[in-house]
Amino acid sequence: MNVFLSGNFLVFAATILGTVLSFYLATGRIGKQVTKFQVKSHSLSQYYGFYVCLWVLVPAVLLALMWMFAADPMLLNAAKIRLTEVYPKLPESFLSLKMAQLGNIAAGHIKAPDAIMAAQAELLRSAQTSADRARNLTLALVMCIGFFYSIRHISPKLQARVLCETFLRRLFFLSAVVAILTTIGIVASLLFEAIRFFREISLIDFFFGTHWSPMTALRPGDTLAIDEDVAGSSGSFGMVPVMLGTLLVALIAMTVAVPIGVFSAIYTSEFASRRVRGIVKPTLEVLAGIPTVVYGFFAALTAAPFFRDIGLFVGLDVSSQSALAAGGVMGIMIIPFISSLSDDVITAVPQSLRDGAYGLGSTRAETIIRVVLPAAFPGLVGAFLLAISRAIGETMIVVMAAGVAANMTINPLESVTTVTVQIVMLLTGDNEFDSVKTLSAFALGITLFVITLLLNVGALTASRRLGQRYE
Repeated sequence: MNVFLSGNFLVFAATILGTVLSFYLATGRIGKQVTKFQVKSHSLSQYYGFYVCLWVLVPAVLLALMWMFAADPMLLNAAKIRLTEVYPKLPESFLSLKMAQLGNIAAGHIKAPDAIMAAQAELLRSAQTSADRARNLTLALVMCIGFFYSIRHISPKLQARVLCETFLRRLFFLSAVVAILTTIGIVASLLFEAIRFFREISLIDFFFGTHWSPMTALRPGDTLAIDEDVAGSSGSFGMVPVMLGTLLVALIAMTVAVPIGVFSAIYTSEFASRRVRGIVKPTLEVLAGIPTVVYGFFAALTAAPFFRDIGLFVGLDVSSQSALAAGGVMGIMIIPFISSLSDDVITAVPQSLRDGAYGLGSTRAETIIRVVLPAAFPGLVGAFLLAISRAIGETMIVVMAAGVAANMTINPLESVTTVTVQIVMLLTGDNEFDSVKTLSAFALGITLFVITLLLNVGALTASRRLGQRYE
C-alpha cells in the first residue's frame, strides 16, 4: 500500500514538474524569437507558457481519469472471472466477499488464508503493477507529444492570450454545466424513488396524514406489498407532524438568530470602531467553526436541563427533549451566518445614501432604519435564506436535543422531530432499501426540497421588487 501511494505521488510530482518546466521553456523560446526577429508578440510571454502547459497537462489529466475509471474495473473483473474458475460453486454473495478479501490481500492489508488466495492475489498485484507501468509510460508519451506539438506552434503571431482565455471560458462553462447536471441528477434520483413510494402510499395520506410511524409500518419480510391491516395503510406515513416539527424548530432558531445576528451586524458596520470590529466580527465567526455535534452536546446537557428547570420554577411542564432547546441552540449556531453576511451587505451600501440622509437632517438611527436597512434588504434576504436552509437541514442538534418522536404539536416545550432526522433514521441501520419504509425517506426529501425552493423563490421575488428603488 505504501509503495502504491509513493508511486502515485511520484507520478503526480513528475507531472507537475514537467508542466512547470514546459512553462519556462515556452516563455524562454518566445523571448528568444522576439529578440531574434525584432517583433512584438501578440500576447505576454506568460500566456505562451500557459498555452504550452495546457497542452501538456490537460491531455495527461484526461488520460489519467480515463485510466482510473477503466483500468481498475477491468482488472477486478478479470480477477473475479479467475475466482469463479477457482471456486465454481461459490454463491454470488460469497464471491463479493472473496473479492474484497482478495483486494485487501493484494494491497498488503491482510495475509492470505490459503495458497489459492495467495496465488490469485499475486496475479492481481502483478496485473496492477503492469497496468501502473503502462499508465506511466502512456502519460509520459502523451505529455511529450503535447509539449512538442505546442512548442513548435508558438510564435510571436500566435494569439496565446485569446486561446488561453477561450479555454478558461469553456472550462468555466463546463463547470457550470456539471453543477446544473448534478442538481438535476439529485432531484431526479429523489423524484424517481419518491414516485415508487407514492405508487404504494396515497398522496393524500402522505401530505395530510397526522400519524408518522414508519418503523412499525411493515412486518418482517414485507417489501413493497402492504396488507390491509398493516399500520402503514392507515396513516403511519402522514408527514404533517414531521414537517410541523421541522418548521417549529426552524422558526425558533430564526427567532433567536435573526435579531442577534442583524443587531450585531448593525453594530459592527455602523457603530463599532475599526479596532473593535476587528475583534468582534472574528469572534462571532468562530461559532461557525464549532462542529454541530458539539452544539448537540451543549443542547442536550446544558440547554435542555436549563429550560426544564426554568419551566419547573414557573410551573410549566417542559420535556427533557424539547423543540425550544434544539431551536435555541440551533439559533446560536446560525448567528455567525447572519451576522457576517449582513455585515458585508450593510457595509456595501453606498456612503452617498447615508450622506444624503444626514444632509436632510436625519439622525444616525433614522438613517439606519429608513435608508441603510431598506437598501441592504435584498442582501439581508440572502443571508436569511442561507440561515433558514442551514436550520432546516440540521440533524445532529435535533436528534440529541429534540428527540425522534413525531408529535403533532406546535408547543415548543414538547418533543418533536424533523424531516432530516427521519431521513437519517430511515436510511441507516439494518433496513431493506427496497421497502416502503425506506422509500418514504425520498418522499420526505423531495417534499422538503420543494418547500425550500418555494420559500427561496418567494423571498427572492419580494427582495427584488423592494430593492428596485435603489438600483
